[in-house]
Amino acid sequence: MRTHQGIAFRTAYLLGGSAVDAEEAAQDGFVKAYRALGRFRRGAPLRPWLLRIVANEAHNRRRSAARRDALTLRATAEHRPGDAVPSPEAALLSRESQERLLAAVERLSDEHRDAIVCRYLLDLTEEETAAALRIRRGTVKSRLSRALARLREELEGDL
Repeated sequence: MRTHQGIAFRTAYLLGGSAVDAEEAAQDGFVKAYRALGRFRRGAPLRPWLLRIVANEAHNRRRSAARRDALTLRATAEHRPGDAVPSPEAALLSRESQERLLAAVERLSDEHRDAIVCRYLLDLTEEETAAALRIRRGTVKSRLSRALARLREELEGDL
């Protein structure tokens, strides 16, 4: 559980939008995964299977709470010791760009947003994304391609 706790929370948070709901979705996902261990296919990777359960919990919570309009995606930049600190102007521009991108991601359809979140914000492989979303790898590729094209169109108008 400790090994996958961080990625489970991030998955639930990015798909659900609320830290409180994400904690509960991750916890419920772990409980459901534990109960379903008998159905887990031996030799299959655990992480995508677990993330699929957590993602389903997050989706269910979001739908039942009708929070679609309030969905907020937040990406935080890691600051490692030794990294140069950006100027205030650069930090502001970076933050504004990030907010525009995240707002555009929020406006995508659920299936396109989920693919983008899993692949790029959670940094899952295409195979892990396919397993987590219960779709084929080719479907992941096509959804990513369409989602990126829509993001490009929308963001080009902002530049």
